[in-house]
Amino acid sequence: MKTAVVTGAGKGLGQEIAQGLADKGFAVLVTDIDEDAARATADAIGGGAWSMYQDVRDAASHHEAARAANERGSLELWVNNAGVLHTGHVWDHSDEAIQQLVDVNVLGMIWGARAAIEAMRANGGHLINIASLSSITPVPGLAVYGATKQAVLGFTISLAGDLERAALPIQVSAVCPDGIDTDMVRQERGSKEAGIIFAAPKLLTVEEVAGVVLDLVDKPKLAVSVPRSRAALAHIVRPFPAFSLQALKPFLWFGERQRRKTTGET
Repeated sequence: MKTAVVTGAGKGLGQEIAQGLADKGFAVLVTDIDEDAARATADAIGGGAWSMYQDVRDAASHHEAARAANERGSLELWVNNAGVLHTGHVWDHSDEAIQQLVDVNVLGMIWGARAAIEAMRANGGHLINIASLSSITPVPGLAVYGATKQAVLGFTISLAGDLERAALPIQVSAVCPDGIDTDMVRQERGSKEAGIIFAAPKLLTVEEVAGVVLDLVDKPKLAVSVPRSRAALAHIVRPFPAFSLQALKPFLWFGERQRRKTTGET
């Protein structure tokens, strides 16, 4: 039986990805720092899905997940989905918030990649990292978060080169979505620095983004952005950082307007 690991899958995007993978015939190991949420997701998915408590900041926990997945069958897919979001100016963040952003979004992803590669190197597999549109565009108000997601994309692309040079039969992909309508995003609606998240006419749904991830399972690509239209604009202005910051001003204005509407602020 082919197995898959999805981190941070107790709810939101991870939960939707796990369900889609189960529908594709994977036995899915659902991991989350919220053990009850992980168990509930696995129970709802069925199809041989099971759960495990995991704090992705713990490097050893990823190797435990990989071993558990290989014991159930053949580990063929690993999705580094777990992530955290804090908005605000870097000088206003607590030391703990910054540490958490880096430890979960960057190191948690790297620990997962290392464990997945170790488990897949003999028989092959596919590693998918959830990055962000902030991986390729400035995100005033989310500078630390954006930096962590730029690290995810940069790591993924470089890792692909390393895997090719080492002749390891492992595919690697990064998914870069715009703002998604999840609890993680909703909890930032009260932050005056979160406007850029709401700069699109509407947030993406978890179904939309999970659909892109699931398409990669069948047709792997190194990197894909959602939606492509906004990503195209980001790529156009990317070589001109000073200009891109100026170009963002209308989006920041619109995003703040949208954010205020959702909170009822005047």
